[in-house]
Amino acid sequence: MEMVMEDDVAKKRLLAKKIFDAAYEEGIYPASIHEFYMARGRGEFAGFTVPAINLRSMTYDLARAIFRVANKNDSGAFIFEIARSEIGYTNQPPIEFASMVMAAAIKESYSGPVFIQGDHFQVNAAKYKENPHKEIEGLQALILDAVSSGFFNIDIDSSTLVDLSKPNFKEQQLLNYEVCAKLTQFIRPLEPKGITISVGGEIGEIGHQNSTPEDLHVFMDGLKDKLSKGLVGISKISVQTGTTHGGIVLPDGSIAQIMLDFNTLKTLSEIARREYGLAGAVQHGASTLPPEAFHKFVECETAEVHLATEFQNMIYESKHFPADLKKKIYAWLKVNAINEAKQGETEDQFLYKTRKKGLGPFKKEIMRLPQETRDAIAAEIETKFDFLFNQLNIVNKRNLLNKYIHAPSSKEKRIP
Repeated sequence: MEMVMEDDVAKKRLLAKKIFDAAYEEGIYPASIHEFYMARGRGEFAGFTVPAINLRSMTYDLARAIFRVANKNDSGAFIFEIARSEIGYTNQPPIEFASMVMAAAIKESYSGPVFIQGDHFQVNAAKYKENPHKEIEGLQALILDAVSSGFFNIDIDSSTLVDLSKPNFKEQQLLNYEVCAKLTQFIRPLEPKGITISVGGEIGEIGHQNSTPEDLHVFMDGLKDKLSKGLVGISKISVQTGTTHGGIVLPDGSIAQIMLDFNTLKTLSEIARREYGLAGAVQHGASTLPPEAFHKFVECETAEVHLATEFQNMIYESKHFPADLKKKIYAWLKVNAINEAKQGETEDQFLYKTRKKGLGPFKKEIMRLPQETRDAIAAEIETKFDFLFNQLNIVNKRNLLNKYIHAPSSKEKRIP
């Protein structure tokens, strides 16, 4: 709680060191999933999909719920993540996010590697066009902050630079793979002893045109050409198959059914493994899919699936979430997020679309809710985590993970 309430980043880092020290004493350590993914790329195992879970609010409480599910199901292959945009609007700097996850692991008597990921470390296309150097510098500063906070998994998203107006695939993907290569080369010298940071690339911006094998080939071949000889590249590739972040909101505030192209996902995963040795394709924006869809990710041998909005929705819609606090947040949004309102949309659509922006300004107030209230909300979402772990078939995988991910020596302790 002190970590969340403290605003001074220097003081947060002092608190973080205490948490990480205590975690190491309990055999808990931040780790990279790179070696595990490379083994999958070599065909040494298959048959499951790693969930990467974005925690936008109640991070400590929900991380505890995830670790409880992991202990129950003997699971080890799961990722905690936060995107560049989420760090801003949820007011969770990397050191706070990582510390809350590690503290949750301690509380739930978990042990072993903990995978913390920078999700969608995304290039802002408009800012890049205006000043490429400044935009890249901003991302490099974010990466440095994240790595020094225990994020040893970084997803670079330069897919915003894909230009579909160009006449051929190479020209369309050119800036994408050039920037991905530049940021990968920035990451490698930052690695702590004994760590190869897992880096992800992305070939299609979520919510836009579906990815193709040609996109994948051009991106991977261009990335290889741009990386310095001998430098370790990426371990997975994010693709677009028909999802949008947060889902498509209908006038009544409900979410429209998504037509996700699982055949594209399967094909691109196969190519990524067979031709480039990657773990496979990564699916974003999937948490609001219907329950019966999740087992299909395993059938398609999807390497990783990113899950975010549904857990936020479950917090807001929980019967235990105070109605007066929700009303207060919504009133704040109607004033402070009004510039995001679009002509013709209903109030329900506006509030659903923008309510993630209320989590940062009200972070402390949410965390001041009585422990029994937060526990009750977390218990509801824990049921969803358990369902997902089973649907994605990551139960009883801890021993397999431990073959590839090893505890650091005393000289390799990764303390923020």
